[in-house]
Amino acid sequence: MFDRKLLGALIKSQRCKKKLTQLELAKQTGLSRSYISDIENGRYIPGASALTSLAICIDLDLNLLKMTEIQDKRTTGVG
Repeated sequence: MFDRKLLGALIKSQRCKKKLTQLELAKQTGLSRSYISDIENGRYIPGASALTSLAICIDLDLNLLKMTEIQDKRTTGVG
C-alpha cells in the first residue's frame, strides 16, 4: 500500500511540473477538483482507475511509485 502523503506529494509535484491546476487536471481525468486536492494532501489514496488516469495525464511512472513503496518498506521495516 502506498503512503498517502508521499503519493500525494508525488502527484502534486508532477502536476505542477506539467503546469496544470487542480481544476485542469480534474477536467482531463474526470475526477473532481476536491478529490484531487484530497489526494494531494494525503487524505485519500486513489483507486486503481483514478490513479491510472492521473498517471497518464501527468506522465507519472507507476513503476516509480512501486519502487518508492518498496524503498519505504526497506527503510522503515514496515510491510
